[in-house]
Amino acid sequence: MEETIEGYVDHIIFRNQDNGYTVMVVVTEDEELTCVGSFQYMNEGETIKAFGHYTEHPSYGRQFVMSSYEVIVPQDSQAMERYLASGAVKGIGAALAARIVRRFKEDTLRIMEEEPERLAEVKGISLRKAQEISDQIVEKSDMRKAMMFLQQYGISLALGGKIYKQYGPQMYHVLKENPYQMAEDVEGIGFKIADEIAGRIGILPDSDYRIRSGLLYILTQASAEGHVYLPKKLLLRRASALLCVEESYMEKHIMDLAIERKVVIKEIMPGEEEQEQIVYASQFYQVELHVAQMLKELDLKEEINQDKLKLQLDELESAEEITLDEKQRQAVMQAASNGLLVVTGGPGTGKTTTINAIIRYFEQQNEEILLAAPTGRAAKRMAETTGYEAKTIHRLLELSGMPENQTKKGIHFERNAQNPLEADVIIIDEMSMVDIFLMHALLSAIMPGTRLILVGDVNQLPSVGAGSVLKDIILSGQFAVVELTKIFRQASQSDIVVNAHKINKGIPVTLDNKSMDFFFLKRYDANVIIRVLIALIQNKLPKFVNATPYEIQVLTPMRKGLLGVERLNMVLQQYLNPPDNQKREKEHRQGLFREGDKVMQIKNNYQTEWEIRGIGGIRIEKGVGVFNGDTGIIREINLFAETLTVEFEERRFVEYPFRQLDELELAYAITIHKSQGSEYPAVVIPLLNGPKMLMNRNLLYTAVTRARKCVTLVGDEKIFWEMEENQMEQSRYTTLDLRLKEIGLQQEF
Repeated sequence: MEETIEGYVDHIIFRNQDNGYTVMVVVTEDEELTCVGSFQYMNEGETIKAFGHYTEHPSYGRQFVMSSYEVIVPQDSQAMERYLASGAVKGIGAALAARIVRRFKEDTLRIMEEEPERLAEVKGISLRKAQEISDQIVEKSDMRKAMMFLQQYGISLALGGKIYKQYGPQMYHVLKENPYQMAEDVEGIGFKIADEIAGRIGILPDSDYRIRSGLLYILTQASAEGHVYLPKKLLLRRASALLCVEESYMEKHIMDLAIERKVVIKEIMPGEEEQEQIVYASQFYQVELHVAQMLKELDLKEEINQDKLKLQLDELESAEEITLDEKQRQAVMQAASNGLLVVTGGPGTGKTTTINAIIRYFEQQNEEILLAAPTGRAAKRMAETTGYEAKTIHRLLELSGMPENQTKKGIHFERNAQNPLEADVIIIDEMSMVDIFLMHALLSAIMPGTRLILVGDVNQLPSVGAGSVLKDIILSGQFAVVELTKIFRQASQSDIVVNAHKINKGIPVTLDNKSMDFFFLKRYDANVIIRVLIALIQNKLPKFVNATPYEIQVLTPMRKGLLGVERLNMVLQQYLNPPDNQKREKEHRQGLFREGDKVMQIKNNYQTEWEIRGIGGIRIEKGVGVFNGDTGIIREINLFAETLTVEFEERRFVEYPFRQLDELELAYAITIHKSQGSEYPAVVIPLLNGPKMLMNRNLLYTAVTRARKCVTLVGDEKIFWEMEENQMEQSRYTTLDLRLKEIGLQQEF
């Protein structure tokens, strides 16, 4: 049952500036009471009426948990003086507050709002200061009125604060005319939230604003599936399902958006005779086109004396005590001759040896070399195998949350066209993971004349973000590409490598468990499979691969179902990090987080701050940006401050407010898609029925190649055979290869 309290804010104990979560002491007629909740723009000394319920906190005792509140205008001189003396109005302290109220008594607030010049009658207040005080009072009043107005439409205080901060007094006009504008302007408001607000305000379902916003929303959502554009027919079909509006009614809105340059409409020839219209969100089209242009600009040819180069390679092989095969030598020679080179190949084909040979060659030429990869794990592995410093692409580009200049703030890369990377050669590994937007940022920071070498396995799953960059670059036929195919002797002794190549080629794999690193345990019941997973992770594999249970990764094809990520994580948590009185917990959604849990960041957040801590927890470095796929351990849950601290790789600590926990999920089991670019001592893969489009060769190949020492599959061998035979992949709507071919044709003429 909802209860009400009324009193004044005596003092604020704690306040989270990000979400407004506040712990404060409210003095009512009967008692001093701790009150907690999200209070936007609350100050000490203010009188409030709060609605909510009482609770008994295990550590802090009786509290009032606020669900909504309203600020009460001070009704008497005592309340007015208390409010002004609290510091709520800049420039007024206790002594000045007493003089103001003594002069104007109960009329103080009206004087401040309607006759501010009269404040100059009080000693110590000039006409200028009087106007400044009045402006603050009016602004705070407007803000509170806005909060109350927004609450009528079910808009939370935290969200309401963002809306008011974005629009100020114009907020009322935006809500009345086009609430969908908020989906473009206000962080945290997407189409669905804007649509809910619009419905409460009374905007009609066939509103022009609603349809246009819905179309843009669908194009943005398609990028989350990896698409850069959508066929117009598919866009209309999806929009009709979302908006419950006839497809024919939306045709004109696509044209209007094109006229406003918010979308780009093109025609392509998917078949020999048919022609189809496709639709891009404008920023996606421009990014893809610009990537194509920058790639072509980097591809400068250089005349190299081939005989001299071959002699240099002979000397390099002798000095490094290595033997390069024909393709590897070709890769080094192409790197020397081309501004842009792609090196691709599966596991065990010598990509690392090739990268090392390329590095040593350019070192001999006294050229500056930079190495990078999309993820921290991949960068760390690159550094270990090359002996050369390697960074994530984001750190290479110096991701920053600081102001770009005096007038503009925001998350950006310090390295860009105006401040390019200082290097002669840049080598990027795990290129299959790089999406079109990260590629654009990278290329923007590379000047023509710098050599760019892209290394990756084109048969891996494509990037989580939009685009199919590596595959499209190769498909375009516009650049030097060296494909490594030979499996080297040491790698050929590993059944992980041998079987991965068999899977990729569709050659049947032997599942007789005579291998030393590739096992298939046949089980046909989901609960039995889970029991086997637990036994493997807790008891058998740690000793076998010399790793901790936390380092062994369960990879599953899907999120839902008996063997999906969601169920597996709930079960594995109970065994790998069971309840403990010494470990604090935080309930979230249908589950909970516990100190010691293994977790993963599930979306890119360019604003989240991290810090690297040294001995004693002292901060030695800080930065911004936590990215999709980053994994770490929950080190602390602070129920009082409502924060959760995760330690990611490289001792990067991130403090999450509870409102941001949707960005995290348990990671004892993860989807195969989320494992891209990572490598684990051992992986365990449960296999039972799943969607045919998902259960394919590409997915199985990616899962197997994540393991360094041991792969164990547990499940139905028929599903394994079906996946190996199934070459159906979910197609991505991208046109980078077409853009590159177009530019190539233009250059020919």
